[in-house]
Amino acid sequence: MIILQLVQKPQLRGAEVFASQLSTHINKEGHKAIVVFVFPGSAPLPFSGETRHLNGTPKKRMWDVKAWRQLAQIIKEEKPDIVQANASDTLKYAVFSKLFFRWKQPIVFRNASTISLYIKTAPARMLNGFFFRYVSKIVSVSGTSATDFGRMFPKLKERIIKVPIGIEETDFNGAENPLQGASKPILVHVGGFTYEKNHVRLIAIFEEVLKRQPGASLHLVGSGPLQSQIEELVKHKGLQQQVRFYGFRNDAMQFIKNANVLLLPSIIEGLPGVLLEAFYCKTPTVAYDVGGIGEVVINDKTGYLVPKGSEQVFADKVLAALNKTPYNEQLVQNGWQMVTSEYLNTKIAGKFLDVYNAVSSPLNN
Repeated sequence: MIILQLVQKPQLRGAEVFASQLSTHINKEGHKAIVVFVFPGSAPLPFSGETRHLNGTPKKRMWDVKAWRQLAQIIKEEKPDIVQANASDTLKYAVFSKLFFRWKQPIVFRNASTISLYIKTAPARMLNGFFFRYVSKIVSVSGTSATDFGRMFPKLKERIIKVPIGIEETDFNGAENPLQGASKPILVHVGGFTYEKNHVRLIAIFEEVLKRQPGASLHLVGSGPLQSQIEELVKHKGLQQQVRFYGFRNDAMQFIKNANVLLLPSIIEGLPGVLLEAFYCKTPTVAYDVGGIGEVVINDKTGYLVPKGSEQVFADKVLAALNKTPYNEQLVQNGWQMVTSEYLNTKIAGKFLDVYNAVSSPLNN
């Protein structure tokens, strides 16, 4: 089986990283995965297999005929069984290419978030509904995402299936600690600097923690359009010594493993892989209850789940998570057991292959 994975661009974002990891496991299973980038980028993704580029133009998303033609040419050459569109603009390009150049392969769409929080107007709903008409299967990252999708597009309910994100098994032996010498307790956030990740309020939460833990430090791993704004905010508040920025990192799990607590006050999420990585690293987690987060961060079982927007409660839970207590030890142990039994990519890849087998085109068998 040949799977074409269409992603936005080479960037260290969850959708691209997971598609790369999934593609690696597809290849290990004896199939062939090809990762195709819509837009240019330079980030090193964890995939050593075949990659192709459409060299699309972001400003021409709705009329990028050259890129649609390039995708059709790749499909003609590679003859994939499935084209999987992974979030963002990938579905637009897949559908327009399919309609204009008449290739027949089925499209699988990976729904990695809560779409009702992005599709807010009737015209947007109609436009996206048009694209989804050409999708054979919608793979939602969480039960919450699947339910939300079904409410917005009830005619597509039969096409929706839940397959969560997974993570890689990692050997930490001999790995360098990037937080060596950092002021303790060490708090870490991993995520792109976008509106959804809520960095402005993360800084406010950190200030509350500092009132009771003056030695605390906050370490921000990731990059994005709002990074400069957050850097200015940190300077304005005089927190340059306590808050550090690292940009894109290939060793984000090393930050998580060597942190005292992982913080995730996102206001929009599907099912973020950083939470599963924290469970794998046995690092306590505190997160807002949005999207599919509550399906893995379970109060009194795997972590601290906080109602969205409750900043004082969030800070209180961070402080609680810092305590070396049997209760916290049990939380991290439960989280580790959950992720190793249900969320490793070796298992998740098999679920995706089941989806592909169910919808693959007989034209290419």
